[in-house]
Amino acid sequence: MSFQTLYQSKRVSPDDALDQLRNGDFIIVPTGVGEPPTLLAALSEQRRRFRDIKVAQILAVRKFDYFDPETADHVRHMAFFFGGASRAGGQSGAIDFIPCSFSDIPVMIQRGQIPADVVFSMASPMDEKGFFSLSLGADYTMAAVAKARAIVLEVNPNVPFAYGNCHVHISQVSALVESSEPVLEVGLPKIGPVQQAIGKYVADMIDDGATLQIGYGGIPDAVVMQLAGKHDLGIHTEMIGDGILTLIESGAITNRKKTYLPGKMVATFALGSKKLYQFMERNPTLEMHPADFTNDPYLAAQNDKLVAINATLQIDLLGQCGSESLGPIPYSGTGGQVDFVRAANRSRDGKAFIVLPATAKDDTLTRIVPTLTPGTHVTTGKNDINYVVTEFGVAQLRGKSAKQRAQEMIAIAHPDFRAELTEGARRLNLL
Repeated sequence: MSFQTLYQSKRVSPDDALDQLRNGDFIIVPTGVGEPPTLLAALSEQRRRFRDIKVAQILAVRKFDYFDPETADHVRHMAFFFGGASRAGGQSGAIDFIPCSFSDIPVMIQRGQIPADVVFSMASPMDEKGFFSLSLGADYTMAAVAKARAIVLEVNPNVPFAYGNCHVHISQVSALVESSEPVLEVGLPKIGPVQQAIGKYVADMIDDGATLQIGYGGIPDAVVMQLAGKHDLGIHTEMIGDGILTLIESGAITNRKKTYLPGKMVATFALGSKKLYQFMERNPTLEMHPADFTNDPYLAAQNDKLVAINATLQIDLLGQCGSESLGPIPYSGTGGQVDFVRAANRSRDGKAFIVLPATAKDDTLTRIVPTLTPGTHVTTGKNDINYVVTEFGVAQLRGKSAKQRAQEMIAIAHPDFRAELTEGARRLNLL
């Protein structure tokens, strides 16, 4: 049977694709725009047909009807990381949360600690050899492909065919549906004066020839905007976005000086514009790989001068980061922050940056605190932190004593809160 004949034999309607499901199934869905909207809309419409279906994903970008708490006994969302679509449900308890580092999700799937009965994923059109590319989210989805009873693809001509370990063969596919709507575009975050100030501090510390991991957010993008004059930068990251595309166009990114996979950009998911997705199409300089490859601290650290740039919500005087909750209230998730902080620490001449505005709520609340708010989910521990950057400067903590750390952190706090933090440090015997 030819690949095209096999393709046609597996092509079904979205409703018929749901026949692959069984009550109690755990469905794995890729990160962000890798989620298949036609399949998940069909599941939403027919959710009352099922019992105890769970849909697991690291970052939902659309709020589908199956998020409805009234029907959670039928279909429930399971978040590895909360975003705008899932945050309210996570805070109310309607959406459950699986704590994890990004690099560990494929491993937990392989070991059966996270079930993977079914895969629902966006995919590129099939090539002449029968392969589809899961270019928008190789992440943990490829591990699920190897374990799942059923693989259901939403094939869309707007999904790029990318290289790397992100391919699924038609012989592995249980059913497929076709769609043609544009891939969801996600714009760059807003950048204000505070983000620009923080970005400049970080950009000034990035050397020519460095390899970058850039998280999502206004501050990481503010750093990117100030790197256009650098030379021979490389990319080994989890997310490829429009900020990186801008640096490629400026000539700052060449990947020539990378010491691990020289000449190649490496990422595990894409989040950006149509222009970005078109750039990914059969681009020999880009490879999309699962997160246990991109985010493995040992592998990422093979890049000399690895620079990791990640944001946090709150940090204490010892350097403990609460990057994923507001006190006990969930806000996001661990993602790849710990993975890349550790990778940069292991890299020769590597630098790990944690960035944050010094205050919140119009300068009425300090984000640098003596101790984290009770119930805060600790993301990156004190032993891993190196550079912390606010709009007031840079604190370098690695190798410093507890008292030295407190002094460094107070120096980059908002001036209005430094006396209060000094008193708090004294109460903790840190000064």
